[in-house]
Amino acid sequence: MNEEYGNDIVSVVDEDGVEHVFEELDRIETDKGRYVALTPVFDDAEEIIEDDGELIILKVVEEDDGETYLEPIEDDAEFDEIGNLFEQRIAELYDFDSEEE
Repeated sequence: MNEEYGNDIVSVVDEDGVEHVFEELDRIETDKGRYVALTPVFDDAEEIIEDDGELIILKVVEEDDGETYLEPIEDDAEFDEIGNLFEQRIAELYDFDSEEE
């Protein structure tokens, strides 16, 4: 993430046509594909307070027509592997301790 330009904001339109706005925290590429870790961006302070801080991990898919899509990771083993990679990287980037107390 390039700090010089501020946060990386991503707008995603779901299958119902509803737009969701996220901050991209990190991205990685493995032999299985490219992935992004996102967190929701809220306009309302109440929504920020109520947010559970869940990290959203999606796979980047490029179609033959050049369009890029983000989609959920369906395979549990793949999700766990990628989730652990992001957890380690984000803990290092943001000096975050992921251990539960």
